[in-house]
Amino acid sequence: MPPALAALLRERIEPVADEVEAVVRGQVPEYARPDNETYGRNLRAGVVQALTLFVDHIADAHGRGDAITTTYYELGRGEALVGRSLDALQSAVRIGGLHAWRAMSRTAEELGLDSGVVAALGELAFRTVHEVAEAAAAGYAETQLRSTQELERRRRRLLHLLLDDPPVAREVVRDLAHSARWTVPRQVAVVALVATTRQGAQDRPLVAAGVLVDMDSRPPRMLLPDPDGTGPTGGRTLALALRGRPAAVGPTVPLAEAAQSLRWATRALGLMGRGVLPRHGVVRCADHLATLLLYGDEPLHGQLSARALAPLETVTEGQRARLAETLLAWLLGGSNVPEVAARLAVHPQTVRYRLRQLERLFGDALHDPGARLDLILALRARELREGAGEEG
Repeated sequence: MPPALAALLRERIEPVADEVEAVVRGQVPEYARPDNETYGRNLRAGVVQALTLFVDHIADAHGRGDAITTTYYELGRGEALVGRSLDALQSAVRIGGLHAWRAMSRTAEELGLDSGVVAALGELAFRTVHEVAEAAAAGYAETQLRSTQELERRRRRLLHLLLDDPPVAREVVRDLAHSARWTVPRQVAVVALVATTRQGAQDRPLVAAGVLVDMDSRPPRMLLPDPDGTGPTGGRTLALALRGRPAAVGPTVPLAEAAQSLRWATRALGLMGRGVLPRHGVVRCADHLATLLLYGDEPLHGQLSARALAPLETVTEGQRARLAETLLAWLLGGSNVPEVAARLAVHPQTVRYRLRQLERLFGDALHDPGARLDLILALRARELREGAGEEG
């Protein structure tokens, strides 16, 4: 490069900056803001800095220009912080860079520089545009990432507060929900997921808008806003979002009772692991309330079962199973022998024979409403345990 070229172009930075600023304002609507002095100052500073970087590269091809690229890094950050797209800034860089190159190449031609030098200047101009555009993109991307991470952190904190028992004050929830950009729903349901050692992105649920998630908790959990509304939390949709991971959906409750929904979802998840409830897919607590009630206090229910079914301990194991099955079908079938026979796929006479045995074993208890309820609870729990392969 001719030694005087850098000095000559440096003298032209201000008038070329005037041209570039006018072109950018005319072609990029976001920068046509005469009423916004801050935006105007940033535009002018950015143009001058980019032109200075271009001339500095001419004066020293190995110069780094860190201070100038830092300016564009901060410009990119500013766009992200106010929630604007990076498109306007990138358009301004490209349009301004092209116009600046045309203006400066005219100066090179006026000096009578040969085509090789002009071509080299063109390459340098594109390099400068690339550098400042990259710096702006880096600032934008890092700020967006930090903003996203901060938003996720606030939402995890909000989820923890919502699942506290007792719940925190409504004002605290409202304030944190506002800072987390989360719309407070009337009702929620909590999903408890089977934990996995895999942590890849392909194993994370596909979270719909408004769903709060904490995959680091044990068990991992999700809070679904207004689950009984029109949101994307229906049966198959939720199963697809969970990518096949088994999960239990707690009952729908008011927001202040979210901890209760989590408690029942966690209990259902434990019963899934034991095989009492289906081991795979999405299990909704609302479909298994009786089972959850039976397993709500297992030691107490064990006491009830032992007392209610004590007469069956006097017969053989084979007889015990047949009589228990028949008794439950009879109690649930309204004492209708043909219906019981059809349900058990046996002859009605067989049912009558077994009922006579049960009359001898249980006596008046078979006709006492309270005793019948105890028997139904005990026999149903026995049936669930046998279905899960547990000891009765």
